Amino acid sequence: MSWLVYAILSAVSAAFVSIFGKMGLQKVDSNTATAVRSVIMTLFLFSVVAVQGNLHRIPEIVGEKKTFIFVVLSGIAGATSWLFYFLALKTGKVSQVAPIDKLSVVIATVAAIAFFGERLSVVNGIGVVLIAVGVLLTALH
Repeated sequence: MSWLVYAILSAVSAAFVSIFGKMGLQKVDSNTATAVRSVIMTLFLFSVVAVQGNLHRIPEIVGEKKTFIFVVLSGIAGATSWLFYFLALKTGKVSQVAPIDKLSVVIATVAAIAFFGERLSVVNGIGVVLIAVGVLLTALH
């Protein structure tokens, strides 16, 4: 169940991205703030990898062409997500922007079914539908 602990920690951390981001965007350009955030994240993450003793593993990722392409595409998707998220936070309410961002759960689930052949139980399917409905009810008041 370590995945669940990590997922909860991820959710808590992501919630503070919204709160700290909104506080920090009051008087600055959102794209510039996102770029600064990215540099800080890069430094922090390379520090984590260094402390773990895994810097030597970077060439493994770069050397595997298919892996590297998908890591690059994931990075681009993440960066565009942050750009749009911070643009939305700059002008919108956290209580509206954050729930709409969670539509990513629904989109990722549909994509996982399409690309990986993942299957949902009836209960999981109902949960995904409820997330979509909850997003609409929460954000579009």
